[in-house]
Amino acid sequence: MAKTKVLIIVKTYPSISTKYEETVCTAGMKENGDWIRIYPMPFRKLPYAQQYPKYQWIEMDLVKNKSDFRPESYRPKDVDAEDLISFGDKIDTKYKWAKRKQIVLQNVYTDLTLLIDEAQTVGKYTSLAVFKPTRIKKFVIEKATRDWSEKQKATLRQGNLFEDKSDFEVVKKLPFKFSFTFEDCNGRESTLMNEDWEVGALYWKCLERHHGDEVAACADVKKKYWDDFAKTKDLFFFLGTTKLNQLRAPSPFVIIGTFYPPIELQQSLF
Repeated sequence: MAKTKVLIIVKTYPSISTKYEETVCTAGMKENGDWIRIYPMPFRKLPYAQQYPKYQWIEMDLVKNKSDFRPESYRPKDVDAEDLISFGDKIDTKYKWAKRKQIVLQNVYTDLTLLIDEAQTVGKYTSLAVFKPTRIKKFVIEKATRDWSEKQKATLRQGNLFEDKSDFEVVKKLPFKFSFTFEDCNGRESTLMNEDWEVGALYWKCLERHHGDEVAACADVKKKYWDDFAKTKDLFFFLGTTKLNQLRAPSPFVIIGTFYPPIELQQSLF
């Protein structure tokens, strides 16, 4: 059976699943622009050579995740296979983002109510989307719990589906939540948490640079996501749902990634 070709676009910050231990939600697009979610994926337990970056074309033997009603959800057929992932080209930004935009921006939502309706409509159940906010109002930083829950810790102690590695250190939990408040094309205001791996990695990098000063680290994160991305870039959100909340939450989406090409200025015809 032919492997599925996917352009990796999203990797969320690692979380502790009560079923799968530490996992990363990976999502990407096929060549026709259709979204696909790869979950569960023990990303940080993969051999280093198999740890794919974003905007990397990969091929993987995927099967529909039958325990997940969301149509985009697939899982690796055999996570322990030696040839689990084959690598293709990586789309960098040397072409001024044009190649990335050609694939990523094939279907862009601007109406959040419409997207939520699709997510909760039988026969659609849309759970991944590119969204363009009409107005970004603020970047919000809030304190969060500083450690994994007792239930999550119990999962780590019990072991699970994936083979444990004695030298594997579980990722640290982020002590802050980072969110955007924005309006859609109809003026609907929402605040959605950003669960992208990049925002978490940036926080830890800034915390180290500031020798443990959390206030300074958060200020640097805000400088990047608010002063740079929100104010000087053409910012899009990659939105995704969780299986648990999609059919019951009034607003089931979170931000699972950001897309921030430079703003293209209209050239004068004269």
